[in-house]
Amino acid sequence: MNIAQSVILGVVEGLTEFLPVSSTGHLTIAEGILGLKVDDKAVTAFTAVIQFGAIVAVLIYFRSDIIRLLTALGRGLVNPEARKDPNWHFVLCVLAGSVPIGIVGLATKSFVEGPLRSLWVVGAALIAWSGVMVFAERHAPQDRGESETTLRDALTIGVVQCAALVPGVSRSGATISTGLLRGLDRVAATRLSFFLSIPALTAAGLIELPDATGKGVGVTPTVVGTLVSFVVAYATIAWLLRFVAGHSIAKFVPYRVVLGALVLFSMTVIAVTN
Repeated sequence: MNIAQSVILGVVEGLTEFLPVSSTGHLTIAEGILGLKVDDKAVTAFTAVIQFGAIVAVLIYFRSDIIRLLTALGRGLVNPEARKDPNWHFVLCVLAGSVPIGIVGLATKSFVEGPLRSLWVVGAALIAWSGVMVFAERHAPQDRGESETTLRDALTIGVVQCAALVPGVSRSGATISTGLLRGLDRVAATRLSFFLSIPALTAAGLIELPDATGKGVGVTPTVVGTLVSFVVAYATIAWLLRFVAGHSIAKFVPYRVVLGALVLFSMTVIAVTN
């Protein structure tokens, strides 16, 4: 992978990681267009590692919230009285919601990085999960805020987050949709999605780091892609939080469906002509 390719993929990652359009799906499409082998171990590792940039963007953007939550966690670990703090409860929700994807991700790693890294899968998943997003917006009550998030909410969202292991589903699309169906309002569901991304994407990046920087893509392209991802992701976070305050996530559905249809059509043409 050359530097130009890593820059392009960094931009794609930063733009799509937190939008409900599937960053892995877009990266798979971009890698195919760039002539990279989408199911190559080094390429899939690079895809996971450059997510670090997006995670750093979350840490910086929500730094005051994260400091507050970590402080509450530290106090709650040593002082039972401090566990009455809503921030302690929210930290537990984030931790609980992160467990399912950790277990499922490790158990299905070879399958996710192999057969599922397919443009056929990406196209189908982009279209299929769009129906869930529309259903969530039309039928969710959205009558609870962030402070009313329960452990059951977090565990349910965490379980459904595992669906995002399928390229094209979208981690944010899965978590926000489920949050809405659990009754959380759109901003609360989106913020919880951001916080759930921290352990999930950090773990994925750490696991794949040796394959991306060793004999795979190389250190320089990986660092460049991660830095570009950080800059673009930071701007995307700010925009998305403003957007969801007054707009349905179903606004992204037409784009998902059109892109998915184009991918499937292109793959069909390639299959027929070959």
